Amino acid sequence: MGAKRRSILATLAFLMLMGIAVYFRLWAIHYNLSADDTRIIRQQFDTANREAMDESAEWRLRYDEEVDRTKKCLQELQVFQMSSQKEQDASHINHKLAILQKENAVLFERLETLKRELEEERLRCTSRYMK
Repeated sequence: MGAKRRSILATLAFLMLMGIAVYFRLWAIHYNLSADDTRIIRQQFDTANREAMDESAEWRLRYDEEVDRTKKCLQELQVFQMSSQKEQDASHINHKLAILQKENAVLFERLETLKRELEEERLRCTSRYMK
């Protein structure tokens, strides 16, 4: 029994050594793959980062172009509003002028009426003194 026991222990020790060797071999393969994976992941990260930076720059360019276009539109709108305001002022002035001309005509007629009345009163006064 002693020889059989030694044989079993030797076989068990050999199998344990072989298991440990296989484990270390698998660990080394995994480590190499992990190192390669790390390099690949780093490259993918760098690529994604560059793409994100390019996209960010593209969106910034679009934003800047839109801001410029908006500024130009606002300037054109202000110019249009100023010219429109001038036209409104001119039309408002023309309207006021027409109203003032009408009022002037009414006042002129009133003045003529008052002059006639004054002349009539003078004639009455002079005709009284002559009688």
